[in-house]
Amino acid sequence: MKQNIIFFVMIVSTLFLYGQRIITAEEQKEETDTLILNRVKEWQDLKFGFFAHWGIYATEELVESWSICNEDWIDRKGVEYEPYKQWYWELNKKFNPKNFDANKWAELAWECGMRYFVFTSKHHDGFCMYDTKQTDYSVCGKDCPYSQNQNNDIVKQVVEAFRSKGFWTGLYFSKADWHNKDYWSPMWATPDRNVNYNIDKHPEKWQRFCDFTYKQIEEITHNYGDIDILWLDGGWIRPQWSINSDEVRSWLGAYQRVQDIDMPKIAKIARKGNEDMIIVDRSVGGKYENYRTPEQSVPDSPLNYPWETCMTMGDSWSYVKNDNYKSTNTLIHTLVDVVCKGGNLLLNVGPDKEGNIPEPAIERMKEMGAWLRVNSKAIYSTHPIAPYKSNNICFTESNNDKVFAIILLSNSTNLQNTYTFELSKDLAIGKKKVLGSKAEAKLSKEGEKYILNFSNKDVEQNREKNALVVEL
Repeated sequence: MKQNIIFFVMIVSTLFLYGQRIITAEEQKEETDTLILNRVKEWQDLKFGFFAHWGIYATEELVESWSICNEDWIDRKGVEYEPYKQWYWELNKKFNPKNFDANKWAELAWECGMRYFVFTSKHHDGFCMYDTKQTDYSVCGKDCPYSQNQNNDIVKQVVEAFRSKGFWTGLYFSKADWHNKDYWSPMWATPDRNVNYNIDKHPEKWQRFCDFTYKQIEEITHNYGDIDILWLDGGWIRPQWSINSDEVRSWLGAYQRVQDIDMPKIAKIARKGNEDMIIVDRSVGGKYENYRTPEQSVPDSPLNYPWETCMTMGDSWSYVKNDNYKSTNTLIHTLVDVVCKGGNLLLNVGPDKEGNIPEPAIERMKEMGAWLRVNSKAIYSTHPIAPYKSNNICFTESNNDKVFAIILLSNSTNLQNTYTFELSKDLAIGKKKVLGSKAEAKLSKEGEKYILNFSNKDVEQNREKNALVVEL
């Protein structure tokens, strides 16, 4: 009898501690289902994806959502918080992208060499870029002028356009929703990004918010055919077991509230009828973060798990008129750096308020595509081979065992006559093909070191290129 009482107390304590939900050990472990793991391997072969942050913030060239969050790093140019927030909420009444053409986006991204697509169905501000039945705060809502467009469901347009070109389709969805009154209640102040009330004292509000989220997840994962990737943001919404670092604790803000939204339930809803969907519950870990997403950075070395660098083409995720775009040379080098370490690159562009891809982005995407059409064998369906990177040479190995040396070039780093390196695989010596070029390289070996030689003529003819690929 005493043991039964103790067991009951433990169960009740667990329910209280974890937001009325029993946490299983299973969800804290990495995914083991071969169906999903095989799907992740297929995704890893794609290597290069297109990310688009687009919403009502584009109407005023604002940082995506964050300007309405009351945290001290945010600059509202001296405007008081509450009036600013009310002004921001009404940007839905100005969103009317008359030039938007999803097919043009898809054609450009395919020409760039991108092979999967992730689109912001809803960012933290709660504005939905699709036809949701859970709120009128959407591109299809009556207050939004774009709702008068015959094809007003933007998510539907982009998914159909990108899928028709052969892309994998992914949808970004913020677990937070600052417009929802059951997340940011008007009864209390909003000191930071988190839920602004005590969940334990108001469990009914939290349950309403969770139910709202479940229904929206069901909409985006079932109304548009099979979605390949559900890309979840808002990492401060997470279970207790995953709060495991000072950085994560800092996200929880003033009151350190645990916001467990029940990821096992979300995964079950999302994967109904689509069992191999990849789910990315960013930064949380465990079973529902099928791959990880280092942001704006490339790891120093290969990682022992599937990963994707998500990075902006400019400085901003959302559209800014005079954004500082990275050069084509930098972007190609970044792609190569990511791929040689076993990752994928998800490159973001922020469309403007009319739905246009900015001209500097178009120019760079076409130039990246031209390079990839010549050198695709060294990028797609490859994996790392040690030493991965040696000075300005990166190495990849295709799934059919061909090895490539990708020599990173620039205005200040031109092709040299001789390169010396070691490799964790025996190579045949002799003449080697340079992809897309009449140049030939000669490979020899001295002891443990390989020597790659180019003639003076080839060095002169290959100046100021972005990267040269040698099939070893």
